[in-house]
Amino acid sequence: MSKTLVQPIGQKRLTNVAIVRLKKHGKRFEIACYKNKVLSWRSGVEKDLDEVLQSHTVYSNVSKGILAKSKELYEAFKTTDQSVICKEILEKGELQVAGKERESQLSSQFRDIATIVMQKTINPETQRPYTISMIERLMHEIHFAIDPHNSSKKQALEVIKELQEHFPIKRAPMRLRLIVPERHLSTLMEKLGGWNANVVLKDASDGMPTVVCEIDPGHFRDCDALIRGFQGKLEILSVSVFLEGDSNVYQQYDNTKDAESSSVQETESVVDLGEKIMSNNISTENKSGEEQVKQNKCSTCDTIVGDVKQYREHFKSDWHKHNLRRRTRQLPPLSSEECLAEMELNDVNVDRKDYSF
Repeated sequence: MSKTLVQPIGQKRLTNVAIVRLKKHGKRFEIACYKNKVLSWRSGVEKDLDEVLQSHTVYSNVSKGILAKSKELYEAFKTTDQSVICKEILEKGELQVAGKERESQLSSQFRDIATIVMQKTINPETQRPYTISMIERLMHEIHFAIDPHNSSKKQALEVIKELQEHFPIKRAPMRLRLIVPERHLSTLMEKLGGWNANVVLKDASDGMPTVVCEIDPGHFRDCDALIRGFQGKLEILSVSVFLEGDSNVYQQYDNTKDAESSSVQETESVVDLGEKIMSNNISTENKSGEEQVKQNKCSTCDTIVGDVKQYREHFKSDWHKHNLRRRTRQLPPLSSEECLAEMELNDVNVDRKDYSF
């Protein structure tokens, strides 16, 4: 009987761990870490290295348990101290995650970016924010790629700049209260006019005049520096100002999206959706006496629809869906009767095509 110790070659060690990999001098070096600890270490939350590393050992392949050679470590890092090398790999290495986990992280970050964009932007026509679904579709339209190494806020600002080049969207203004000495009031008003700020309130009754204005966030730092130079005071009343009141814009977009998804995979440009939201505003017509009823116009079908309930039903109708398809082909809208006749003609043509040999 042989006395040699046979070790299973199919055995995998340290597989249920987070692996951080670094390629240097043409060699691959890996370390085994605890899950959810690598990001804590990089953000500065975790300070204890023992809480991050499974072992103070550098591998060339963690899954197979192959250790890195001392000669390769010295050539790449100029030292053989395992702890020092582990710290460098932690800081500069790439965290290896599974495909589903990476997809979940990117999806979550994409949603966070879209939420920030929604909170910081408005439709310049309606002065109201877009829905989160609309923002996500616009981001897909410009083929925005997420960078997992950058913060969501920084990427959201980049998205806003890129969206402004293609779609009707702008930054929501900030509402500020500015208190300056009276001798600087005229200079302040000139600056606000140059920044296209909307002055909501101006009170010069006291010795320190107060101005409440709505200003573009891009001018906030200049405004803050100006007020500091005047020895005044700046207060932020609201980070984002939206138009108050109810609107059918969100309901209209949601119903439009339902109509599109139920059609036979007919695609519509997001630009048309943005224009549709801008053009479909609520119009009121005076009725007899003191009674007033809201009338909604559908620009896609070029017709007046009744109350809110009828407005919603119209967006689910075959008439509206058919005109949506015509609009994507840059064709004029049809009336209800013309639409019905054209749909019947299309059905006949389809039947003929099916039975033709």
